Amino acid sequence: MAYSVDDREYMSRALELAAKGRFTTSPNPSVGCVLVVDGAIVGEGHTRPAGGNHAEVEALNAAASAKGATAYVTLEPCSHSGKTGPCVEVLIDAGISRVVIACEDPNPKVAGEGIKLLQDAGIEVACGLYEDQARELNKGFIKRHEQGLPWVVVKMAASLDGRTAMASGQSQWITTPASRKDVQRLRAANCAIVTGIGTQLMDDPSLTVRITNDDLGVADSLRQPQPAPAPACANPSLRQPLRVVVDSKLQMSPEARMFAQPGDTLIATMDGPEQRERALPLEAAGAAVVFLPARDGHVDLHELLLELARRECNSVMVEAGAGLAGGFVAEGLLDELVCYWAPKLFGSDARPMFELPIQTIDAHLALAVKDMRQIGEDIRITLRPDKDY
Repeated sequence: MAYSVDDREYMSRALELAAKGRFTTSPNPSVGCVLVVDGAIVGEGHTRPAGGNHAEVEALNAAASAKGATAYVTLEPCSHSGKTGPCVEVLIDAGISRVVIACEDPNPKVAGEGIKLLQDAGIEVACGLYEDQARELNKGFIKRHEQGLPWVVVKMAASLDGRTAMASGQSQWITTPASRKDVQRLRAANCAIVTGIGTQLMDDPSLTVRITNDDLGVADSLRQPQPAPAPACANPSLRQPLRVVVDSKLQMSPEARMFAQPGDTLIATMDGPEQRERALPLEAAGAAVVFLPARDGHVDLHELLLELARRECNSVMVEAGAGLAGGFVAEGLLDELVCYWAPKLFGSDARPMFELPIQTIDAHLALAVKDMRQIGEDIRITLRPDKDY
């Protein structure tokens, strides 16, 4: 279908609006909507945090009248009732005459049904304008519904010679404060943060989002004033990602720091009588413990991702050592690698980024650079596996 210059302009604006919800809407997708009458925008909006209005309702609420309008929406309007009603109904009731959609909703509760209902109501529907950009914006939501797995981001901080910790395990700090603040944005964009028991025992991390709403640009989305928290404190007004510790033998202490943080903690372990007994004090400390099948003596990572998808995690970020990070890569579970390179040399005795069973050059994993930029004194590179991965 041929789209006009105006169509492209208004859909671009809808995508900008959708991006405003990337830290707040999960497990729902982040959607933007623009309403246009006679070449003028009469209303616009984006999805509010889960349970709040969808983008179409926000845009209609902002418009004095939308009769005869064209609606530009970045994702197919929903046709089912959940915490809110079907968006197709409010568009039909408002007298919308045309709907331009960036991409279809893969959620089986929608999956083309929204488009059909609009067409049955006599509304002209066009779909596919800037589809790639819209899918990229909700890549985790789309992958979860199309493949039953969340989008997996592995984050690493490394020296220039590719080392992530000293031989002793010491790793604080490799990168600058600017990079560590940038990592907070990555955490906020993901539904779960996955680490291994080795990292947990060595660093006792909180794995929380410690960044202000203003720094994230979500103060308007949350619609509440929020003073800047102290740097070491979790932001109480943001959805904290699910903290996931992969602990095959349940070595974690119930005194771990993360149990005192806002949000939920999930411990993934293998099933066995020892694990069942050791789980009791961890559950008493507030953790949820999930018993998963084993693979090569460790928690099966694919089964872990299936479990996280069942818990409506659209995307997960792995912050772990070489063993667990290498496991996600070796098992073909990596979707994106984000690496912060510090201009430092740690030497050959320091720990590598990944433990990978690669013996020949031909067996290498090819990665494509998607983004590269300087963060403070460090360099952040975002890569994705080649299609042959």
